[in-house]
Amino acid sequence: MMTGMIRRTVRYSGHVQGVGFRYTAARAAGNFSVTGYVKNLVDGRVELVAEGEPREVEAFVAEVARLMGDKIRKAASDDTAASGEFGDFCIQH
Repeated sequence: MMTGMIRRTVRYSGHVQGVGFRYTAARAAGNFSVTGYVKNLVDGRVELVAEGEPREVEAFVAEVARLMGDKIRKAASDDTAASGEFGDFCIQH
């Protein structure tokens, strides 16, 4: 566990696959001090996991919502303690 860091898992539903969602999120992550991943789920949702300081994670998730908001119908998120397991932010396949 990393002190002062959080892990936010967000599962987006809507028209979020096949629209560049993962690439947009990965590109946006480069502007924030976050690590984690984004991937498509078999049920048609997209899962995003971001770890970092709460302010950075908040800003990153808000930026993803701003960039892809017209495709997102619902976003369900939960926060836990950061694990520190990620070295960067990437697209998982």
